[in-house]
Amino acid sequence: MSSSLPLPPESKGEDDTGSVGLVGRPRADELIEAVRELLSDEVIGVTSGQLHHQIRVAINVLAMVERELRDGPMLEHAHRARLALAGVSSDSQLASEIRSGAMDGREDVRPLLLADAVDRLTLINPSWLES
Repeated sequence: MSSSLPLPPESKGEDDTGSVGLVGRPRADELIEAVRELLSDEVIGVTSGQLHHQIRVAINVLAMVERELRDGPMLEHAHRARLALAGVSSDSQLASEIRSGAMDGREDVRPLLLADAVDRLTLINPSWLES
């Protein structure tokens, strides 16, 4: 097992302005990727039974966190825009409007719900969208 966690070579640790930010490198996404890769490349192959299963779960959780850090802000912005187009400001307001029948007959509700479901699956487990 390696004693250090390698950082991805393509990562510069900079934002769009070239700044490394307050914390600098490695960034949270780089740390998460390094731990996920260590578990995937070094640890899972030498485990079995319950520990193997727990490592597999940890790898999946870390991949989910990576996707949320990378894609979450964009998907959240798109979600908020869809809510605004539907004339509501929150998920709870949308649910309340649907339950009350106020959204009955509106053709924009189903595509909104479908897009939200796809975006959630994109973060949670994109392989579920492949079928």
